[in-house]
Amino acid sequence: MRKTIIGLTFSALLFAPSSLVQAQQPKKVARIVFLSVQSRSILSARFDAFRQGLRELGYEEGKNIVIDYRDSEGSQDRLPGVVAEIVRRQTDVIVTGGSQATRAAKEGTSTIPIVMAQDNDPLGANFVPSLARPGGNVTGLA
Repeated sequence: MRKTIIGLTFSALLFAPSSLVQAQQPKKVARIVFLSVQSRSILSARFDAFRQGLRELGYEEGKNIVIDYRDSEGSQDRLPGVVAEIVRRQTDVIVTGGSQATRAAKEGTSTIPIVMAQDNDPLGANFVPSLARPGGNVTGLA
């Protein structure tokens, strides 16, 4: 699981816009949102590992990144509203925990990079046209 989180972190940073790469400059603090249908308490170990992976890469919360956790309190119907809030807050990267969150994020924005953390079949779900060349703003692990 640790390799998965580190791979996810690497993917998030690799495919993020140049503004995230420049986040190490004190002028810009990148905003990363971890989006899930499930509450943070259910995914706390995974979220903590994600944060740790970013720390190991030199990202410090409050210094050069801000990491928010947003969920829809177990309701898929609430996801579009949560995504709309994320987009309004000028998020730099959305990391999704599950296909429902990925679908809502993809439907809610075509400009903010989306990194899938837990999607088993991104091709079948039509999140990406190809694993080799995902295109658009969605990438991640499968």
